[in-house]
Amino acid sequence: MLRSPVLVVFALLLHLAAYAGPPQILIDVARFRNLNKVEKGAEVEIYVTVPTQSLTYRQRAPKSFQSAAIVTLEVLKADGTPAYREVVTLKPPVLNDTTIAIKNPQSFLKRILLPDGKYTVRGTVRDQYRTANGETTVEKPLVLEAPAGPFFSDIVLLARPAARSVGVDNFSRGGYRLTRTPGNVYARGTENIFFYTELHNAPTGQPLRVHYHLTTPDGSAADADAVLNAQSGRPTAVAGQLPLGPLPDGPFTLFIEVYGGPGNKTLLTGHRVIGERNSPEYAPAGAAVPR
Repeated sequence: MLRSPVLVVFALLLHLAAYAGPPQILIDVARFRNLNKVEKGAEVEIYVTVPTQSLTYRQRAPKSFQSAAIVTLEVLKADGTPAYREVVTLKPPVLNDTTIAIKNPQSFLKRILLPDGKYTVRGTVRDQYRTANGETTVEKPLVLEAPAGPFFSDIVLLARPAARSVGVDNFSRGGYRLTRTPGNVYARGTENIFFYTELHNAPTGQPLRVHYHLTTPDGSAADADAVLNAQSGRPTAVAGQLPLGPLPDGPFTLFIEVYGGPGNKTLLTGHRVIGERNSPEYAPAGAAVPR
């Protein structure tokens, strides 16, 4: 029995919508101090990633399928009023075969100057080609304040080593070009984690000792030390990498500590970040394999 081409296309679209599931959105937030001494606050980096497997692909032409997502990014003050709002439309590249299991994610980065205080970061993704179950919202608390004495900015986990760069754009900071790993997840094929942070108000005039400690809930650990010469009057960039080695799959925590004083034995400050190793799966950075 022959089927109408319209019914075939309609059935295909229903299949794609069912396969895709609800849209997903990843939000990574990093706080860096605003160097403006007059208006104290922070430069907040918000890295938004939308895995495209969760989107509905509409047929535009023979062997031509495309999806689209509308992302609403908001930063709300403690009283609920908006401090920032922007709507971004993401259109992934056209595919000629929607059965491809792994599709590259779509990401963008925003840098926002905000006064110190308490906020909520909210990201909403809407599948442009689906109405039912086609929207997802994620919220994250955000507190901006400057500690007294030496302190680290947030630690950013990277997909590849921080590369020296003289260019200035949204992906450069402290003289480095940074490529983030969405959701702080490292998939199969990754043997190292890469990171970047900034040290503020550290004493100058003598080399400091930086200690890196990588650990997992089962007690597995890796350690390394480095020498750091703090910059005067501006933050000191700290970039590096550590091997994952025999660490098991699952969550890990990276601690970065800096020591000074006689023999570099006095802890000046420290900070941590939580990531995840997921070696059974392979995917481009930020792309989640469909379940």
